[in-house]
Amino acid sequence: MLYIFDLGNVIVDIDFKRVLGVWSNLSGTPLAVLNERFTMGDVFQQHERGEISDQQFASSLCEEMGIALSFEQFSTGWQAVFVALRPEVIAIMQRLRNEGHRVVVLSNTNRLHCNYWPQHYPEVAAAADAMYLSQDIGLRKPDPAIYQYVLEAEHTPAEQAVFFDDHPANVRAAQAVGIKAVHVTDRDVVPAYFAG
Repeated sequence: MLYIFDLGNVIVDIDFKRVLGVWSNLSGTPLAVLNERFTMGDVFQQHERGEISDQQFASSLCEEMGIALSFEQFSTGWQAVFVALRPEVIAIMQRLRNEGHRVVVLSNTNRLHCNYWPQHYPEVAAAADAMYLSQDIGLRKPDPAIYQYVLEAEHTPAEQAVFFDDHPANVRAAQAVGIKAVHVTDRDVVPAYFAG
C-alpha cells in the first residue's frame, strides 16, 4: 500500500493565528484587523506553486493587509505557524515502512516554510520515503493533477493508496481520483485508523 500524509495538522500541528499574532505585534496593527484582511488568495496559492519568490510573496501579502514589515519580520511571523510535531504519527509512519509499505508526504507548502520545518522537524523526512511538495511540483491540492502526479511517481494505482488530510476539499479531490481518503479532524484520527 501507498500511504500519503499531509503535513500541517496531520504530522505537525499548525496554527495560523500565531502568524497573525506576530505580525500584529511587529506592525502595531490590531489582530482583528489582520484577521479580516488575511486571505489565502491568489498570491498565497502562487507562492505554494513556486510561481513567485518569497520576497514577492511577502511584499504582496503585506500590501494586501496594509502593514509595513521587513522581510525578516514577515518571515518570523510566517514561521510561527508551526506548533509541534505529532510523534504518534511519526511512529505510525515508521511502522508502516517497516511493514514494507510506501510512506510519502504530500503538502501544500512554500520555500519559506521549507527553509524552516525540515531543520526543526527532521523526523518528518526521516519517516517518509519521499516528499511531494507543492512548490517543487508546481501544483497544489486540491488540483486532481497533484494526486495523479504522486500516483504516477510512486507507480501505484489509486485503489492501493490511502491519503490523510485536514482539509475537506483535499479529501474530496483525492476520493474523486479513486484514492481512499481520510479527513483528519483532530490528532486522534490517524492513530484510530491504524488501531482498527
